[in-house]
Amino acid sequence: MILIIDDDVAVRASLSLLMKQNGYKTQQAASPKEALELAQQYKLKLVIMDMNFSIETTGHDGLQLLEQFKKLMPEVPVILITGWGSINLAVEGMRAGAADFVTKPWSNDYLLQSVRTALSLSEEVTDAGDALTRKKLDHQYDLGFIVGQDPELLKILKKVGQIAPTDASVLIEGESGTGKELIAGAVHRNSLRKNQPFLKVNLGGISSSLFESEMFGHRRGAFTDAKADRVGRFEMANKGTIFLDEIGELDLSSQVKLLRVLQDRTYEVLGDSKSRKLDIRVVCATNRNLEQLVEEGKFREDLFYRINLIKVRLPSLRERSDDIPLLVQYFVGNLKKVYHRPELQVSPRALQWLKELSLPGNIRELKNLVERTVLVAENNMLEAEDFQAQAQKGPGKPGDKTLPAVGTMTLDQMEASMIKKSMDFYNNNISKVARALGLSRAALYRRLDKFNIPYDPAD
Repeated sequence: MILIIDDDVAVRASLSLLMKQNGYKTQQAASPKEALELAQQYKLKLVIMDMNFSIETTGHDGLQLLEQFKKLMPEVPVILITGWGSINLAVEGMRAGAADFVTKPWSNDYLLQSVRTALSLSEEVTDAGDALTRKKLDHQYDLGFIVGQDPELLKILKKVGQIAPTDASVLIEGESGTGKELIAGAVHRNSLRKNQPFLKVNLGGISSSLFESEMFGHRRGAFTDAKADRVGRFEMANKGTIFLDEIGELDLSSQVKLLRVLQDRTYEVLGDSKSRKLDIRVVCATNRNLEQLVEEGKFREDLFYRINLIKVRLPSLRERSDDIPLLVQYFVGNLKKVYHRPELQVSPRALQWLKELSLPGNIRELKNLVERTVLVAENNMLEAEDFQAQAQKGPGKPGDKTLPAVGTMTLDQMEASMIKKSMDFYNNNISKVARALGLSRAALYRRLDKFNIPYDPAD
């Protein structure tokens, strides 16, 4: 049973008809008092509620009702309906435990998608007594090239498998090199959209001036250099999944444009005033602390809640060091074919030594270390000394591991120092420096400009 709460009879009738046409039973309430009475009479699965029930339209009564519902039946998801001008009110509701918010005038398709997602997520049941094993997960889900058996990783993979069939937006957090793109791919492959496009977009590499053209496309003549029509990333990914990597690098003006698309599921091609509908699953990733960026005013809180319906935090490699030998063997197995060296092996002592590395670059750093070692090793049995020789060639020297005393250097100064050292080590090769620091080329260029570090623009 879905409870619809709104003081406007036309809104209640419209929502009720939409729900019934799609197979859902409904009850209607015109006030908070009537809503709470119906909640006592019926077993509710979902609540759709307006935020204003008074002339003041402050939303205080809506927030109070939401709080009462979450206390009365915390497991029942609540979807809020509010005007675009009251997004801040919806954000307060999300903080209070709402599952999602939809703005007026709403899109029927998006609202139904939100309803299906909320119901699906609330009905998920995980058998805590059933021991998780990688074999069971691989039998249930398509986990592709994700390597590991760490218990925490298995919990994440189980969660990915459970949420994939929904259309819930997913935010993947983790340090650089932890495999966020692989997790995004697994979400898509196990979803109902798996036969549709999976498009990856590195937002850190798109400047604010090109954001609309890149994401929404443009018509010929829309601006000075628009010499031909261009298809935007959203159109390419329509009906499928779009993976927005490095979303923490997006500037505030671009965040507003992205929010409108994710909220309304419509967009306009530059030079074409006709709105186009969008049917898409959104998966985002970041190596930054978005909650901190929200507090600092560098990331919109409403966008944060829009992309953060489901959060997946990937552990660093040092948090699952027992998986390092598995990853090394996996990489070596691939390199045997690439370099035509079928006899390659890794000694147990080498695997133990690799397990003890800090590997701040995580899986990406480990992969690069293994490949460098294979390239220069003369013998087919790779020993600890082979890996040690290549590890010492990384940008971090043993003496660099000690951090400066507190108060002697700011974070900006530390960042500038590391970039300068990396530029020196890699002879100003922008691609190698960016890879070593876990940055996109565009993000590195911004930092080089910020710290006035010289570089060759042609590189």
